[in-house]
Amino acid sequence: MNNQDYRFCTAPMMDWTDRHCRVFHRLMSRRARLYTEMLTTGAIIHGDRARLLGFDASEHPVALQLGGSDPRDLTTAAQIGEEFGYDEINLNVGCPSDRVKDGRFGACLMAEPALVAEGVAAMKCAVRIPVTVKCRIGIDDQDPEVALDTLARGVIAAGADGLVVHARKAWLNGLSPKENRDIPPLDYDRVYRLKAALPHVPIIINGGITSLAEAKRHLAHVDGVMLGRAAYQEPWRLLTVDSELFGETPPHATMKDVFAAMLPYIERQLVEGTRLHSITRHFVGAFHGVPGARAFRRYLAENGVRPGADIDVLHEAIARVDDRAPAAVAA
Repeated sequence: MNNQDYRFCTAPMMDWTDRHCRVFHRLMSRRARLYTEMLTTGAIIHGDRARLLGFDASEHPVALQLGGSDPRDLTTAAQIGEEFGYDEINLNVGCPSDRVKDGRFGACLMAEPALVAEGVAAMKCAVRIPVTVKCRIGIDDQDPEVALDTLARGVIAAGADGLVVHARKAWLNGLSPKENRDIPPLDYDRVYRLKAALPHVPIIINGGITSLAEAKRHLAHVDGVMLGRAAYQEPWRLLTVDSELFGETPPHATMKDVFAAMLPYIERQLVEGTRLHSITRHFVGAFHGVPGARAFRRYLAENGVRPGADIDVLHEAIARVDDRAPAAVAA
C-alpha cells in the first residue's frame, strides 16, 4: 500500500458522508480518500445492501467503515463490501455514542484490543483490499501511552494496513457524543510518537484540523491527514487539496465549475426518485466569502425541500452567487 494514498482523507461522519456528499467531494479532489458513514455489520448482513452500500463509480478511492466486534460478522460484512467494489475496509474503534457502546462497537473497543486484533485478522484473511482501523488515543481513565500503543501494535501484528488516530480521548462516562468531539484535549504529539515508534506503518492523524495549512504541518510528522467537519462544513477547502498537497491540477478550479460537473449526477438521481434536498443539503458551505453566498443558502433552504423540487432550484440558487467574485482560497 502506497502511503501517498492516505496523504489526505475525508472523515467518515454519520448522517453526512453519504453517497451524494462523496460525489460532491470527489469533484473537488481526485486524490482525497473518501469514507462512508459507519455502517454496522448487522445492517450490512441483514439490511438493504443496495441502499446502504451502493455508490457512484466516480467516488473511487472510497473506503467502507464498519461498526462491529464479532469477528465472523466483520468477516462477512468486509467480504460484502469488497464485492460491492470498495477500496478499503475501515473498522471503527473511535465512535463514542451510547448506541455504539450498547452494541459493543466503536470507542468502547479501546478496552478490548485483543478482540479488535482478532477482528482485523479475520477480515485480512477474507479480503484482498486494505483493512485499517480508526481509533482514539484512549478512553476514560486509560493512559494514552499504554492504550494507543497496545491497540496499534495488536492490530498491526494482526495484519492491519494502517491506523487513523483521532488525537483525543473519548469519555464514555460523562460526556455526550457531541462533547466528545470538542472537550477532551487534543494531543497531536501522542500520534506523532506513535508514528515514530512504527515508522513503516501508515499513520493518519484526525481531530480538530481545520485547514490545509494545518494539514501540511502535521504531514511533517505523519503519513496522512483526515479532515472531518472542516471538509464538510467548508467544502471549498477541498478545491486546492490536489494542488497544495499533491502538486497536481485539481479537477475543477471553482465551486461553480464543480456544480456544473455535478448537474448530470443530480439529474440522474432525481429521475431515480431521490429528493433534491437529499443532495443539496451538502452544499450549504460551498461558497465561502463570496457575495451572494447567503442568498444561495437561503434559496436552497426554502425551495430545495419542496415536493417536486428539481434541478432548476439549484440553477436559481447558483445564479444568486456573484460570478465576478474570486473563489475563496483554503487558508
